[in-house]
Order: sequence, then C-alpha cells, then structure tokens
Amino acid sequence: MDQAARDTGLTEPESLEFHGNEIRAGRKRWRAMPSVDQRVSQMSLALATTAALRGKWALFGAAINKAAISPRDPVEYAFEQVVSRFDQFLGRTAADGQAQRGLIVLDRSTRETRLQELASTFRRSGHSWGRLRNIVDVPFFVDSRATRAIQYADLVTYALWRKFEKDDPSLFDPIRDRFDRHGGTVHGLFHERFAERNCDCPYCESRRRAATGAP
Repeated sequence: MDQAARDTGLTEPESLEFHGNEIRAGRKRWRAMPSVDQRVSQMSLALATTAALRGKWALFGAAINKAAISPRDPVEYAFEQVVSRFDQFLGRTAADGQAQRGLIVLDRSTRETRLQELASTFRRSGHSWGRLRNIVDVPFFVDSRATRAIQYADLVTYALWRKFEKDDPSLFDPIRDRFDRHGGTVHGLFHERFAERNCDCPYCESRRRAATGAP
C-alpha cells in the first residue's frame, strides 16, 4: 500500500490516505489528480497489493439491503455476519492444524461502545448461529489515517458498495475471488438478496449451485 501511494505521484505519499469516496470524488489531496479514471485506476492498483501477501488469508464482507432486514439495524446485522464468518474461517484453519486467534480492528466510529458490547455478547452468550470461539478481546478502534490495513478495508467496502448499489463491478472484479470459500461455497461474502436469480456475485452463484446440485 505504501508503494501504491508512492506510485500516485502525489506529494508526501507516506501520509496519503486511501479512502474510496474521497478518491473517486477527487476530494482533499486527491484533487491534484483531476482524472476520475486515473483515480479509480489507483484504487484498483491498491486493491491488487494483496497479491504480495503470503500464507492463508481471505477477505470478508457483507452487502445488506436495509429494507430486507428492517427493523434490524443494518450496521449491527452486517457486523454479526462478518464477525461470525471470520470466526468460522479461524475454526477451519484450527481444524487444519493451524490454530490461531483473531482480532477485530475497526475504523473509529460513534458506534464503538455498541459494537464492543455486541462482540462481548457474541463470545459470552452467542450470536444467531452459535458463539464466537476463536476471537480474542473486544474490537479495537483506530484512526484510519494511521494504518494501511484499515484503508484497504475501506477500499474493499467501497468496491462492494459500487458493485451492489451502483451496479459497477470495476473495483469488485479484481477481488471477487479473494473472499473466503470452502468446499466450493463462498463464506466470506454475504449478500442479503441472494435469492435474486440475476445476481452474479460469488455468494449468490455458489448458493444457486448448492441449491441445484450443480458442480
């Protein structure tokens, strides 16, 4: 990500923040890059940096249709989906002889207290599908300007938003195969409206294959 920042050619790249909305809109320091196509290209290059990662890793995300889950809070609903899927991933790696514990790190938010309470409840009493068994401590909140990891998560979130809200897969396509999957089923991506037959996201496609028995 640091190299991706340097490759932009913008000044002081070490403090340049990757934030999807700001980049596409050309706000703040991204004003110095007038072409929207060039700015979007920089996001794609930043998303591609995970190709250098080693070891077992995966992306996790949730696309929620607010009307479909009303009156539940969509942020809390998405948090439960992502955290439980991350915990499931850690459980599988432990079964494969690579026992690890996970940490949840989030961008600073007005919901810090509530999300910490939820995570504690998931560990102590359980969530909708069981209890968290592989995640330690409550979520930690950091300033996104201080860590490239949170900036990368923001770009993944923005790619999901563009895909599902704007029907623009340009940023999603480079990462579509990076979401956790096991046995041919995608677990790392959740799409609330998966019943829609015309959705081509990995989550919906794998669910349709499972429902029809297709390979």
